[in-house]
Amino acid sequence: MKENYNSHHSENTPQNETSRYNTIYNQQPQTVFFSQNETKSNGMGIAGFILSLIAIFVGWIPFIGWLVWLLGLIFSFVGIFKAPKGFAIAGLVISLIGIILLIFVFGAILAIASLSA
Repeated sequence: MKENYNSHHSENTPQNETSRYNTIYNQQPQTVFFSQNETKSNGMGIAGFILSLIAIFVGWIPFIGWLVWLLGLIFSFVGIFKAPKGFAIAGLVISLIGIILLIFVFGAILAIASLSA
């Protein structure tokens, strides 16, 4: 006696087909998050750092060098208020040291000039 395979399984019944359809097509949508590591940069801090480095070499040229020192100081100071702060701090320190040295050198030149006059 040969039994029909489908008679013991209720796969083809309308109720089972409906439940299979509901299981496949009526699932809740899934939210997928993609995490991309964004590297933050601080353009003003980097600009101030680069201007400070340039000012080390051209800072002794009157007016142009002084302008570069001042711009490096300003850009680095503005960059302090943005993240990341590393280049901004480095540029600020270099600019401040450079300006202090510049003031001492010109003070010494003025003192020598006033003594010889």
